[in-house]
Amino acid sequence: MPPPDASPQVARRPQRAVGRRNFDALLVAAREVFAAHGVGGSLEEVARRAGVGIGTLYRNFPTRQVLFETVYADEVDALARVADELAGHEPWEALVGWLRQFVAYSATKKALYEALNFDSPMFAGYVERVHRAGEPLLDRAQRAGAARADVSFDDVRLLVNGVGGGNYRDDAQRDRVLAMALDGIRAR
Repeated sequence: MPPPDASPQVARRPQRAVGRRNFDALLVAAREVFAAHGVGGSLEEVARRAGVGIGTLYRNFPTRQVLFETVYADEVDALARVADELAGHEPWEALVGWLRQFVAYSATKKALYEALNFDSPMFAGYVERVHRAGEPLLDRAQRAGAARADVSFDDVRLLVNGVGGGNYRDDAQRDRVLAMALDGIRAR
């Protein structure tokens, strides 16, 4: 999961199947709890939603900070996986699919904002990983004439971070705002 220069604050996925299932369930539950309640969300609620005891949570994530950083790292991993999965699709559709995943990542980052150390080498490594995942998709869409040639990946990243950081009434509103942002990236 973590890149080679990642902080030891990121928990490692267990080797055994039951341990991996519990670990993954805890990450999903933590993402939900932190999205709903911010970094002050209850760890007991995380364990309950994951269907495990609090001891299992602490065996996997000895501190709240380790859980925060692991949730964040898992989101970056998901972004990289989606980029790999979409690489063979039509260029514009691949970029749009990845940017939709990026919006979800931005929402998680927003929920964890006060807990992440944005000056840490770990965070810088993950930002670089996001660029390595998304830049080729934008480049392909630009070469295909589907995306504007005058935008950089940093432009797109900032635009989509803004979309992901919004306080929406519902998912439909977020999707409309993302569609407007995508219209701004698409070549005319």
